[in-house]
Amino acid sequence: MPSDAATPAMTRPVTSDTIVATDAPPIPAARSWAARYDGSAGPPIDLTQAVPGYPPHPRLLERLAAAAATREAAGYGAILGDAALREALASDIGSAYGAEIGADSIAITAGCNLAFAMTMATIAAPGEAVLLPAPWYFNHRMALTMHGVEAVPLPCRAEDGFVPDPDRAAALLRPGIRAIVLVSPNNPTGAIYPPETIARFAALARARGLWLVVDETYRDFLPGAAPPHALFADPAWGEHLVHLYSFSKAYCVPGHRVGAVAAGAGFMGEFAKAVDTLQICAPRHAQAALTWAIGALKPWRDDNRAIMAGRAEAFRTALSATPAWRIDALGGYFAYLRLPERAPDGVAMAERLAAEQGLLVLPGPFFGPGQERYLRLAFANADEAAIAAVPERLAAAER
Repeated sequence: MPSDAATPAMTRPVTSDTIVATDAPPIPAARSWAARYDGSAGPPIDLTQAVPGYPPHPRLLERLAAAAATREAAGYGAILGDAALREALASDIGSAYGAEIGADSIAITAGCNLAFAMTMATIAAPGEAVLLPAPWYFNHRMALTMHGVEAVPLPCRAEDGFVPDPDRAAALLRPGIRAIVLVSPNNPTGAIYPPETIARFAALARARGLWLVVDETYRDFLPGAAPPHALFADPAWGEHLVHLYSFSKAYCVPGHRVGAVAAGAGFMGEFAKAVDTLQICAPRHAQAALTWAIGALKPWRDDNRAIMAGRAEAFRTALSATPAWRIDALGGYFAYLRLPERAPDGVAMAERLAAEQGLLVLPGPFFGPGQERYLRLAFANADEAAIAAVPERLAAAER
């Protein structure tokens, strides 16, 4: 046997540099501050996460339960999703955008976060880059960092309603950037991008040979019936556009993890490799229940859109009582709130609100550079009584 002196020293295995560089999950960090709250301001109000503030439709719950008990739901499904759900979603997208969409242009994913991560893995290799409007959805940045892809910030300004500018985007493009990402309605700001702005980004992406990735997780909560854009009307849309969608918000099923991608045949052929590697198939029982829900629950979805619009208006009205706190953007599920001049920065203020007032919000710096004077409030999961209590807690924290 070798002597102890000849035995190599034990060393700890190293974790991936890209995973180490990835930010920690922000919502648990923000909620941890509330552990110090003593309840003196009233019940906690959690506005950290975009969770529907009403339950799933009872008939959807029944169908989820029934589908989960079947032998079919326990087995593997088609890589790109069950055919019936792909057809139903293609029809729904076609109706929403006034265009013909084939089921072969749809892939079903285990949530929209995974849809984004797999899309980025399909588009950009480690060492390449993606243009990401800032402030950005933190999980988008995390997915890119984890994959070794640089997120190039496209700063969005309050004076523009946090709508990204295609001319500024064009000036930032350089070799190695493979895609432009848009999120509308936006997370974190709630900003809704005008159709003409989205069209200009599509033209820019086409001209530069880039993919345009449009995440419309919150499109079911857009005001009015007009299509959010006309990109699907272009017969060649699939050659440059990747569209992301989530069932989580519209159907109140975030725990069941079902999202979707719409793209052309060339992209889908490569995307299937990522899907088969990372998820194999999306949850089968949820796919079965949602196939029914897309058509059957449309009136219910419309009613929920009105509920969310009412909560947004209630939030705007409530905040008018605290003029030092300015709403710089509001829509969909979110309000993006500018801090008063004398308040500390976003992280310090979010911690104070949670620990002293039981109001849980996310600080702007969680959403990228230059956001130190902002807080994001996800008002969708709060009823109007909770929304009405927000201004006093903001004012108390400022005092």
